[in-house]
Amino acid sequence: MNFDYHIFSEASTWISLLTLTFLEIVLGVDNIIFISIVAGKLPVAKQRKARLVGLALALVMRIILLMFLSIIIGLTAPIFTLPIESLLQSMGVANAADGAGISGKDLILIIGGFFLLAKSTSEIHGKVEGIHNEKEVKVKSKFWPVIMQIVLVDMVFSFDSILTAVGLTQLILVMIIAVIISILIMMQFSGAISNVINKHPTLQMLALAFLILIGFTLIMEGLDIHINKAFIYVAVLFSLSVELINIRLRKKNSSH
Repeated sequence: MNFDYHIFSEASTWISLLTLTFLEIVLGVDNIIFISIVAGKLPVAKQRKARLVGLALALVMRIILLMFLSIIIGLTAPIFTLPIESLLQSMGVANAADGAGISGKDLILIIGGFFLLAKSTSEIHGKVEGIHNEKEVKVKSKFWPVIMQIVLVDMVFSFDSILTAVGLTQLILVMIIAVIISILIMMQFSGAISNVINKHPTLQMLALAFLILIGFTLIMEGLDIHINKAFIYVAVLFSLSVELINIRLRKKNSSH
């Protein structure tokens, strides 16, 4: 790892920077969706501040993690092993005989995954049953509890982001620049994404279902069962496209 600024004279450095920035933005979509849904419980005047504070904390957290990269990599060493060979074998995992070695990173992913599952399921239940309306005034007054939820999810997604960065480049400076650019871009578009999600209840449900999938994926990753996230993003993109068409059709029909 080094901070040699002469690396930017090499084309490979710029390719790594562009690729990593793109991946950071893609991986940050689920973070933006969570922030938008949680911040949507605040008064309109505080929602933008919550989104910006949440993303700023994500930026700070990722830079700090990058500065202690050797410690983060050390968290991948197994602490204990879960005896779930039969489950792994039924899912076709090659190293089923060895069980699932759980490291510090895995624990963070598993806990974060369960948090996303619990939070998303609670939100869906509240919207379907209509129980959130009774508590709306109380929830809207709690700014910092919302920020704390964002920080917890930021921590989980930051680990995923950092490990992706390590797989693409060994240059900390490139990682930091990619993270800064991606977070600034997300800050720019987070308001528009939040407005669209909060304006349409069906999109909120789709976003919450997406977060449930991400939570499940994080748990599986923590158990060393790797799932290609590309399939999830493609499925969600397809569902989003269909729902946007439905929204447009509903607007067209209501105008007649």
